[in-house]
Amino acid sequence: MDFLEQVYFSNTVKSYLVVAGIVLFALLVKRYLSRYIISLFFMFARRIWKTLDKKSFIDKVAEPLGWFVVLVMAVFSLDKLNFPEALDYEIYGHTTRDIFSRVGPGVIIFAFTWLLLRLIDFIAAVLEQKADLTNDTRDNQLVVFFRDFLKVIVGICGVLLVIKACFHQPIGNVLTGLSIVGAALALAAKESLENLIASFIIFFDKPFFTGDTVKVNAVTGTVERIGLRSTRIRTGDKTLITVPNKQMVDSVVDNWSMRTERRAEIKLELSAKTTEATLQQITAGIKNILAAHSGRINSYEVFVKDIIRNSIIVNTEYFTQLIPLSEYFQLKNDINLQIKKLVEENHAEFTGESSSLIIREESKEG
Repeated sequence: MDFLEQVYFSNTVKSYLVVAGIVLFALLVKRYLSRYIISLFFMFARRIWKTLDKKSFIDKVAEPLGWFVVLVMAVFSLDKLNFPEALDYEIYGHTTRDIFSRVGPGVIIFAFTWLLLRLIDFIAAVLEQKADLTNDTRDNQLVVFFRDFLKVIVGICGVLLVIKACFHQPIGNVLTGLSIVGAALALAAKESLENLIASFIIFFDKPFFTGDTVKVNAVTGTVERIGLRSTRIRTGDKTLITVPNKQMVDSVVDNWSMRTERRAEIKLELSAKTTEATLQQITAGIKNILAAHSGRINSYEVFVKDIIRNSIIVNTEYFTQLIPLSEYFQLKNDINLQIKKLVEENHAEFTGESSSLIIREESKEG
């Protein structure tokens, strides 16, 4: 027993063994203790989210919670030891005793902040699963936006708490100093600040959502993610383009997913010698072709648009239902071939010296 009372570096061997035992115990039961605490949290959370997945909850939260418990127990047990006088010396005006006394709270704050960030990720994952059950993509966009926003807020609060606990600086004075520094940084990071503000405008104005197909400037593709600084668009070439949110707000954004119909236009350039009777037969035939597709074509117009020096322009415009692009292209192909056959059967002459049919299509599809 005399050995346990011997003093080394200002502490008895018994004190070292007690602290080591506590830390070892915490490490040994970390997994089981954290899972027990998680089970208690899970029972409470299950009352809010009936479809909560326990495995997902444990995978995301168990590790940071376990380390948080271990670090808290380790820091509080180490605090009971006396700081060795042999190691107490100054570094840049601060004693090592003071430095080590500040590291403990900083470690706890760091572990707690990590735990909160993982909790936010888990809650966001649960809400995303619920949002996937609905056809409205606005829910998914809302979850991602507030997940990123809350993580930034938690990170800032964690840094402020570290400054308060480890450096003993009043947070009020820190915020005052940060406001001055922030003003200077805002001028230096003007574009980043504008993009952040633009992200809030996109969120509240809702010009587009995740999953929408949009065209902005020379970029066309599907919106994959709307972040705090930029919007990521997957193009038709399967490349990922990052567009600053300020451009998404200031530019003209054509949201193709908001369309109610698809439009197609065909112009036939017939010879100026084409008779009125032939034109009547061609226009009537085109109307019959379009009427035969009434299940997918909502409305159409067929008329002689212009009579110019060498040509008579027969214009065909029709609007289809919001069918998939592959089906839409097949429909256009069938109608074009049928119109070509119709013109050939009526022995119409075509513009120019050649006897070929000129079909110019104008469509706003991408």
